[in-house]
Amino acid sequence: MSMDKKIEQLAQERQQVLAGGGAKRVAAHKEKGKLTARERIELLLDEASFVEVDPFVKHRAVDFGMDQRQAPGEGVVVGYGTVDGRLIYVSSQDFTVLGGSLGEMHAKKICKVMDMAVQNGAPFVAINESSGARIQEGVDALGGYGDIFYRNTQASGYIPQLSVIMGPCAGGAVYSPALTDFIFMTEGTSQMFITGPQVIKAVTGEDVTLEQLGGAAVHNQTSGVAHFYAASEAETLAQVRRLLSFLPNNNLDEAEFVYTEDDVARQNEELLAIVPEDPNRPYDVHEVVASIVDNGDFMEVQAAYAQNIVIGFARINGRVVGIVANQPKVLAGSLDINASDKASRFIRFCDAFNIPLVTLIDIPGYMPGLNQEYGGIIRHGAKMLYAYSEATVPKISLIMRKAYGGAFLAMCSRALGADAVYAWPTAEIAVMGPEGAANIIFRNDIKNADDPVAVRQEKIEEYRTKFANPYVAAARGMVDDVIDPRDTRRMISNALEANATKRVNRLPKKHGNFPV
Repeated sequence: MSMDKKIEQLAQERQQVLAGGGAKRVAAHKEKGKLTARERIELLLDEASFVEVDPFVKHRAVDFGMDQRQAPGEGVVVGYGTVDGRLIYVSSQDFTVLGGSLGEMHAKKICKVMDMAVQNGAPFVAINESSGARIQEGVDALGGYGDIFYRNTQASGYIPQLSVIMGPCAGGAVYSPALTDFIFMTEGTSQMFITGPQVIKAVTGEDVTLEQLGGAAVHNQTSGVAHFYAASEAETLAQVRRLLSFLPNNNLDEAEFVYTEDDVARQNEELLAIVPEDPNRPYDVHEVVASIVDNGDFMEVQAAYAQNIVIGFARINGRVVGIVANQPKVLAGSLDINASDKASRFIRFCDAFNIPLVTLIDIPGYMPGLNQEYGGIIRHGAKMLYAYSEATVPKISLIMRKAYGGAFLAMCSRALGADAVYAWPTAEIAVMGPEGAANIIFRNDIKNADDPVAVRQEKIEEYRTKFANPYVAAARGMVDDVIDPRDTRRMISNALEANATKRVNRLPKKHGNFPV
């Protein structure tokens, strides 16, 4: 065969792969408002940067008619490219080819680029749309899932792993995303579930739609499985690009420094007004975050879940930081089970990838109630104690208002290894709130008084003056300094710079036992 003929054959073979499941299936896919597997990669990566790997891989299955079925590209597109010039490895499942089902060779393609990502210390992004294991391939398909799960686990904390859910993902297809660092979902077209509506109907008799069972809203608001929510696939992929801008390539790198013209020493006059003088009045901690960080640019994570705590990425004087902040306008900013889980995982991610932690504290305590106790708030709340204590990155804490009891400790107190702890003059640092403390300490004085209400109020103020202020903690060295709120940005930045070369030696051990 002449070279011209061979080149022609190559073009034909490649065209067959590029066609995916064929014009009819691609058209049906697009009618649902979805992009193709390749279009998603093109939107994610820098223009013309994608290099495909293994386009001509084919399955080896022969049972149940598979010897007669073609699966161009084996139902997944894999390779590498760049995002803002940085190397990224990517896989994108093609739902037009056998429903994006995972078989032996489909899994091998994904595993190959995962191995390449680890070897080259680059982030891995998996775009998922799969009906699950390819039943016709039986245990070979299950083995393929196991290979991916194993790699997800080994790569955890070594390279960032992002999962983008772009359609229905069922059964085994949801566990790889669950093992990665962040999950993105799109309104109306993304679903994740272990068992589908038909199985649930047969087993429990419940009628449920795909969206009710595992839609983007459910997993962003109720289950906490997902971290980001968008109205369209294009918006979702833009979110992925933005998140990558805050992340390092791997655990040995630092996140990219971005020069900003936002003066690090600027005064934050608005901080004098954001926090009310009345300690029981709520406010929005997002306003505090926006005032402190560079250009007010904050990428919140799990914004719709456990809203009593706020987490996310920002920059302060060009350096990426992870923000953890109590949200007084939701449940008074108290810690409950879901908030503890949400914050703990974020803290551990930041620690794994050398991202300093800035903690903004205004917390009255742990959320009380039977549901919380029966649900294991002790176990879940301990996760934050563990995560902060384990973290060796720079840890800067700011006490804005309430800092009561064990919940204050869980918000990265000096005792849990904070490198710098600052307090505003409005800070109230104590074992418990003045109201509760007065009821206990001055119980007899109040009970025996002619005017118990007036005496109680007097004792509350006495306790607040003597103990619930930042100066007692500062006298014990638990607070480094009491600062003017207007100087917050400058003080946090100075502390971050001072601790940029921090090194911590831990006890020699395989690993601790995290309170799951």
